[in-house]
Amino acid sequence: MARKLFGEISPLTYRIAVQRQILLRKVTNARSRARFAQQRTAEDLPVSIYRHNSSIRRRLGNVDLALQENKAVSLGLAAPHIDGVLIRPGETFSFWHLVGHCSAKKGYRTGLTISYNGPASGIGGGLCQFTNLLHWMVLHSPLEIVEHHHHGAIDLFPDFNRQIPFGAGTSIVYNYLDYRVFNATQNTFQFRISLTGEHLKGELRAAEPLTVKYHLQEKDAHFQEEGGEVFRRNKVYRSVRDKFTGNEIAHELIIESNARVLYSRELINPPIRAAAREAII
Repeated sequence: MARKLFGEISPLTYRIAVQRQILLRKVTNARSRARFAQQRTAEDLPVSIYRHNSSIRRRLGNVDLALQENKAVSLGLAAPHIDGVLIRPGETFSFWHLVGHCSAKKGYRTGLTISYNGPASGIGGGLCQFTNLLHWMVLHSPLEIVEHHHHGAIDLFPDFNRQIPFGAGTSIVYNYLDYRVFNATQNTFQFRISLTGEHLKGELRAAEPLTVKYHLQEKDAHFQEEGGEVFRRNKVYRSVRDKFTGNEIAHELIIESNARVLYSRELINPPIRAAAREAII
């Protein structure tokens, strides 16, 4: 039997381990020379780069619907901290630097989380949907992702109205698992975020138009059985093309998932197979 980590011994040691990680990140931030984006404006920058809407309530197996409603509340509390933020040349966007600690005292509610490779719940749970949205928009821009924690080791729930490729999500935990991007360009970018009754809506805007455009393509997406377990696999590539000539100037693999499926085989669609399909996103 594998030896347990300190944080796995008991709830108390887990809380101690978490507080240690939070303290270490605060020390790292204090020593960092990064200039964090924090200026916000209610005025739109003139150029729209990319838009995406994310459904707030998705069918997630037998997960309590109350957790989805609570997530909607938490998203609504976090959104004003991000909406309108400017990411100027040389600045780093940090989700937690802007949103801060999510507590019940601030109104955040208990939502769905992932703990020890399984579903759990906690205050502010579900905010990864926020960084999922930001990440998907950033992938359609020249902003550099400097901290991103892949969300594709396990496949917890069967697809229902999936809009982006599996594995394109992010994991965040205050404050030591962050989502950060750096602006190495001479352009200024801006996130606009809003909520409706059904969607978390996002738009990435800029001060100047881009000379290139980005296209993401999912390939070799399939379920495959190995050793009595089922795995979900896919690859996502990003193509960058010059807007004026149409020539491709970059083509890179940005996501490769090999996730263990945790739900019933009967819910897998398409059926388990070794053959792959391609989907253009």
